[in-house]
Amino acid sequence: MLPTHFPTSDAIEGGVVSPAACRANRLDCQVAVKVITYQRVAWAIDTFAPYKSPGVDGIFPALLQEGREVLIPHLVKIFHACLATGYVPRIWRQVKVVFIPKPGRNTYCGPTDFRPISFTSFLLKTMERLVDRFLRNEVLALRPLHPNQHADQVGKSVDTALHQLVVWVEKALDQQEIALGVFLDIEGAFNNTSYDSMCAALTRREVDRTIIRWIRATLEGRLAAATLGDISRSVVVTRGCPQGGVLAPLL
Repeated sequence: MLPTHFPTSDAIEGGVVSPAACRANRLDCQVAVKVITYQRVAWAIDTFAPYKSPGVDGIFPALLQEGREVLIPHLVKIFHACLATGYVPRIWRQVKVVFIPKPGRNTYCGPTDFRPISFTSFLLKTMERLVDRFLRNEVLALRPLHPNQHADQVGKSVDTALHQLVVWVEKALDQQEIALGVFLDIEGAFNNTSYDSMCAALTRREVDRTIIRWIRATLEGRLAAATLGDISRSVVVTRGCPQGGVLAPLL
């Protein structure tokens, strides 16, 4: 399953070395302070259900929520440093993968009959939530996505996409025209997207270099581990973004 859902990944034994942090300049620090504040960290923590399944560090959102007064001042400093230097701690890069059966299948005999869900640290997810909020409120407010993009957009869904399609077809029928539909299924979009393409899209929307560098750091060097019975396997992921990650749908 791991080679199918994490193409071009490399099987390894043991851990993976995290890339070193970059030297932060004044601009990097200014971006970090703009994206991460005490109030936003508190908000991000509260967006998670208290007992969602944790990553390999075992930290539940409830632990962060109940200890907010003690933890948030320290988290703000850690998040500032991570974003400004483009660094992601090694344990945040470790991903616990669980394969969930896809609904509506007649059989579950092959790897593609399952969907890989990645459980990452909620400390990383908190930072992702902050960056996601900044991108949506600051960047996409000025350079929005195409209006026909319905997935993962506020106020839009599969229902709105289907409604728009039905309107087009009915209009063609009413005017006695021909409606031509082309349907394309992109297999494994989450798993196959290259890091370069995601970072290039961020660059085209003029996202700060500091943020792009940190996002790339969250993607590179991820160690995905899956367990079946007494057997465990790990791979270093070389493309795609984790299903279950906060930033993944937007990327």
